[in-house]
Amino acid sequence: MPTTPSLTRGYTIAFISAIFLSTTAIFIRHLTQAYQVPALVLAFWRAVFVVLTLLLALGILRPGLLRVPRKNLPYLLAYGAVLAVFNSLWTLSVSLNGAAVATVLAYSSAAFTALLGRWLLKERLDWVKALAVALSLTGCVLVSGAADPSAWRGNPSGILTGVLTGLGYAVYSLMGRSASQRGLNPWSTLLYTFGFGMLFLLGFNLFPGASIPGAAATPAEILWLGDAWMGWLWLILLAAGPTVAGFGLYNVSMVDLPSSIANLIATSEPVFTAVIAYLLLGERLTGIQAGGAALILLGVFFLRIYEGRRKVGEVPKMMPVE
Repeated sequence: MPTTPSLTRGYTIAFISAIFLSTTAIFIRHLTQAYQVPALVLAFWRAVFVVLTLLLALGILRPGLLRVPRKNLPYLLAYGAVLAVFNSLWTLSVSLNGAAVATVLAYSSAAFTALLGRWLLKERLDWVKALAVALSLTGCVLVSGAADPSAWRGNPSGILTGVLTGLGYAVYSLMGRSASQRGLNPWSTLLYTFGFGMLFLLGFNLFPGASIPGAAATPAEILWLGDAWMGWLWLILLAAGPTVAGFGLYNVSMVDLPSSIANLIATSEPVFTAVIAYLLLGERLTGIQAGGAALILLGVFFLRIYEGRRKVGEVPKMMPVE
């Protein structure tokens, strides 16, 4: 059971993870607008450069982390498949629903993670966590702009895909928590997860008939960027910076936090994205969006205060000396 100091460490790391992950939208937006890179081609090369970055960094700093017990390889293979499917569903959801609705549906993972964490990992689920989930989901609706009914436009297949995206994110979070419980180092887990995920994404792109939205239409399109070296540089920066740091720290946070709490904190990512877009791109944050951001942060803050007081209450009191 985590102590109060480990809770504080876990919350801090999870928030830093959300800040890093929130910057990925800027990189992806630039790559898709300036170079029109198909989404799954981008996802494949992102995974490639994540793996190369981790091989280089761990090989220099912690070579022992490049190896994991062979008994864990099937688990990591499944984890990589979940990552690849989650990324693919997210891409398809954006194409069917638009970014606003896709974002809200992806963060339905907070509810899925809380429920599945209770069922599969025996994590605690009480009214405080349920309230935090409700506040976070409401905040995501407001921050993303999905409060406008026209954004949804009766699209049952799109909504189903979006909900499956949230479920995929929840399963990814639960497997990350389970990996830490197996004693796997978070950075080793990240290396192998993206390594196996890279292979699955390559398969999605080479799937006969180009029937997967956002995938390469022909094998030659895998090298979509060609000699556009600035595009490759953006891809490398996307992988080596926010992706490695964001996903890596997210895994690290689950050493100290239940997966449901880590995933709840991840819902603050749209808040940081909106702030960064305002500071760097001049995009305005409306009053409704600011209110949504406040709800997300309030939910996480309320949960942190409650968890901290609960841990303090569990510390045995000293018997008075007579």
